[in-house]
Amino acid sequence: MTPDQTAELICSKLEENGYRGIVLPIEHVAQLKHEIEECNSQGKIDAELYDKYLTYFEFDITTSLPRACSIIITAAPQPQRKITFHLNGHTYLVIIPPTYYADTDNQIRNMLQDILNSNDYQLYPAALPLKLLAVYSGMAKYGKNNIAYVEGLGSFVRLKAFLSDMSTGRSDSLEPRVMKECDRCKACLNECPTRAIVPDRFLIHAERCITFLNEGREEFPGWVDSAWHNSLIGCMKCQLVCPVNKRFIKWVEEGEDFNEAETQLILNGVPLDRVPPETAHKLNRCYMLEYLDVLPRNLRALLE
Repeated sequence: MTPDQTAELICSKLEENGYRGIVLPIEHVAQLKHEIEECNSQGKIDAELYDKYLTYFEFDITTSLPRACSIIITAAPQPQRKITFHLNGHTYLVIIPPTYYADTDNQIRNMLQDILNSNDYQLYPAALPLKLLAVYSGMAKYGKNNIAYVEGLGSFVRLKAFLSDMSTGRSDSLEPRVMKECDRCKACLNECPTRAIVPDRFLIHAERCITFLNEGREEFPGWVDSAWHNSLIGCMKCQLVCPVNKRFIKWVEEGEDFNEAETQLILNGVPLDRVPPETAHKLNRCYMLEYLDVLPRNLRALLE
């Protein structure tokens, strides 16, 4: 099987299982790096945001897979999850957005690994800008809110990227695309409580985004109204009013249920080594162990 046939098989197998995927030549990593550095040098990216998030990417792919020839980008549909907390006799329902759940990660990786290994190729996870990759590859388009939308799946997707030593004949020049639906729509702009989305430029002020604020470790700035909080981590405001997501906004599945003692434990910021195993398992199933140190602040803001 030729590399291009293998790439076609990867995309078709992903599609058969309800996922999306695309294979790009590794040369495009340099283009993505240039795009980010150019925006940063022009002052379009907040310095704190750049240091916290954009320096995390590994553009020097030779350290991960020295003979890497291609990037595989995948998208998996994901619902919102409804998490239940109990406190002082009251029940609170809290949302975790689609992108945080990694339920499909292993299935996708195993699928890719089976195809590539049978053709003597390797696979390695990539730490690259996922939205930028998905949009530049043509698999997704940007919304006015700078979120990636995949045709037929909206923004209710989890993106992943992998490196492979499989070559690909594709040499497309990558250009970001914005959804046509955004041309005359201001739904997300009007809904964003922090005014991170503005009419006079495409790039949002991500340093004002609720997601950036509640993923960070600092206390919320004084200008943040507690009524703006809507998710345990991240934010769903702009996605839930987006017309493109109309089919998906009610796609909510039941998640974990934390009793009064567990809720109080989370609010008290108890470190992981003192969290009871059953509670730790619940947090792990929510994919919230990574954010354990910010959950007390975020949950408190929602309960207020």
